[in-house]
Amino acid sequence: MAEHRQSKKRRYITWAAAGAVVVAGAGIAAQTSMAATSWPAQKTFTGRAFDTCSAPSLSAMKAWNTGYYGAAAVYVGGKNRGCAQPNLTASWVKSVSSMGWKLIPLYVGAQPPCQKSANPERLTAATAASLGTSDAKDAVAKSAALGLKAGSPVYLDMEPYDITDKACNNAVLTYVRAFDKELRAKTYRAGFYGFTSSSAKAIATATNKTDLPGNLWYALWDGKDTTTTDWPFGKTQFTDHSRAHQYKVNSKETRGGHTITVDRDTWDAPVAITG
Repeated sequence: MAEHRQSKKRRYITWAAAGAVVVAGAGIAAQTSMAATSWPAQKTFTGRAFDTCSAPSLSAMKAWNTGYYGAAAVYVGGKNRGCAQPNLTASWVKSVSSMGWKLIPLYVGAQPPCQKSANPERLTAATAASLGTSDAKDAVAKSAALGLKAGSPVYLDMEPYDITDKACNNAVLTYVRAFDKELRAKTYRAGFYGFTSSSAKAIATATNKTDLPGNLWYALWDGKDTTTTDWPFGKTQFTDHSRAHQYKVNSKETRGGHTITVDRDTWDAPVAITG
């Protein structure tokens, strides 16, 4: 997400400082503290996806529906979401879903206390748990209002930070656990977007896995369209359709006369349930 809440310049300063649809139950076993309720079957997409700051127009989505990309990430909310979303409505979701697009809900929640850039919402050790819960409630409400139904994932966006700062890292993990626990209580699946050098690494290497996300979308801008050969963490982690890889950013592409600057992703993980 090169532009989702920061300018390109700010994003890089922050970073430096710090196919086919399968209906299955994959990923649930990897998630702890799942609510004792009847879960909708997971909707999994395997193939190429893109993310861009603002949801494109319906005409652009129609023009881009060539088969190269099969899924698109949408920023459903969060106080740190950096772009206006004039196109992102329940009607838009219904229309693009009818075209065959799969959607990836993304929520830009509170950011770490040790992160260098300014943020409208920043967590602290004292507020991490309560913010995680309230942000998850907001994420579910906004997802549901768009027609992204129970059983859908919500990917929490956590930008780069210094994970060697123990107090900061502990606060982030507290926030993530509270966010995920509330998501699952509302029957939404927990996903996480982060960087292999920092935020994603914090999740993958945490000793205590309780209430951490079961799906990991890792940012590693190596240009490799894969979720396996460059996977930097344990081989048994986030298997069974629970990985996604953002491998290229700021790719200016034109399809059907519509030019959009996107980030490219390889996807093998849950997507939204819209039908």
